[in-house]
Amino acid sequence: MIDSLPYLKDSDFPAITRNKLEILQVNLGYLCNLSCTHCHVNAGPKRTELMDKATVEQVLDFIDKHAIHTLDLTGGAPEMNPHFRYLVTQARGRGLKVIDRCNLVVLLENGFEDMAGFLAENQVEIVASLPCYLKENVDKQRGKGTFNASIKALQLLNKLGYGLANTGLELNLVFNPQGATLPPGQQALEHTYKQHLHEHYGIVFNHLFAMTNLPIQRFGSVLLSTGRFDEYMQLLKDNFDASNLDKVMCKNTLSVDWQGYVYDCDFNQMLHVSLSGSQKTHLGQVSELMGKPIATLQHCYGCTAGQGSSCGGAINENG
Repeated sequence: MIDSLPYLKDSDFPAITRNKLEILQVNLGYLCNLSCTHCHVNAGPKRTELMDKATVEQVLDFIDKHAIHTLDLTGGAPEMNPHFRYLVTQARGRGLKVIDRCNLVVLLENGFEDMAGFLAENQVEIVASLPCYLKENVDKQRGKGTFNASIKALQLLNKLGYGLANTGLELNLVFNPQGATLPPGQQALEHTYKQHLHEHYGIVFNHLFAMTNLPIQRFGSVLLSTGRFDEYMQLLKDNFDASNLDKVMCKNTLSVDWQGYVYDCDFNQMLHVSLSGSQKTHLGQVSELMGKPIATLQHCYGCTAGQGSSCGGAINENG
């Protein structure tokens, strides 16, 4: 994909270096039950790339050797990997916080009916994609019927205790803009989400993460096909905020692909930009990362524009 996006090759993004590694974000494969227009992974039902058991064991070995406190599982739909439950239980048994980046609809698919209960039993934090609180917008981004299924899944999670006070079951939602725009202020949007979802569907959740769409893979292709790629890149650059640089997720997070190769972030993984811009590196080859340079390209402006954007939502909520 990077070859078709020449604007990403030469970057004037500021140089940044790594802090202490704390979070391991693992992509368990590109198989997904949905094909969302904003997906930066280009995941879908026809993808066959899935992490195998041997690589899962290498992930666990890496966790044992490094001071990792959080395992962040993503995809595709991470739950569709046949070794998902094994990895979750092994990580929780080691005392790690485990995050499942869930598209919600997968919880209703055949064969996954007990997945929500499994996640609750293991106290897995759920970060769920719900790119809008309105049916029309969600179905436009994620496919017809997706909104109603997402609401049903959220109600199921609430029944299990997710999003409720004093249960320890964290439920966070993710907002993505409809197109080539920056997300609105996270705090105000969270209030609107909570009010609308509770009034209309009785749904509660903990936090909303407002994330910027990155101009790569499927979303990058959409921008190119509509002639808006240059315009969107300029929007990101015009809204660059240097105060976000110290808090971008690549500072303390390592991204792992389904084959066990590592990258500075999930977006670099999708562009095949290796760790620190070096040769392709496998989990077993990683040594001390503190102070090492982070490989950056033009898409990095997506994480530093406006209020900033990370896997935990806005970096600077007052931005």
